[in-house]
Amino acid sequence: MKIANAIMLAGALALSANPSFAGDTEAGKTAFATKGCAGCHGAGGAAPTSGTPKLAGQDATTIKQALTDFKSGTRSSPIMNGMAGMLSDEDIDNIAAYIGG
Repeated sequence: MKIANAIMLAGALALSANPSFAGDTEAGKTAFATKGCAGCHGAGGAAPTSGTPKLAGQDATTIKQALTDFKSGTRSSPIMNGMAGMLSDEDIDNIAAYIGG
């Protein structure tokens, strides 16, 4: 019984560490390509150029928070503030789901 409880607890913790995201990954892939993200961050966020942050491998929550902070101006980057400022909240959720998925 203790093993079953430990397995259930581990599963719950794993799910809470990377919550399911409401965004649409296909719409996020499209937005990432058409809204200019891929121009600097590369296909899928692989960062083909030096000095450009690699997004691939980051979780959806981190991506969403970064984009939201850039959009609001809480986080400062002349390029990213402008780029994120053009994204809707739905775009942000979708891009986060695509990169973090």
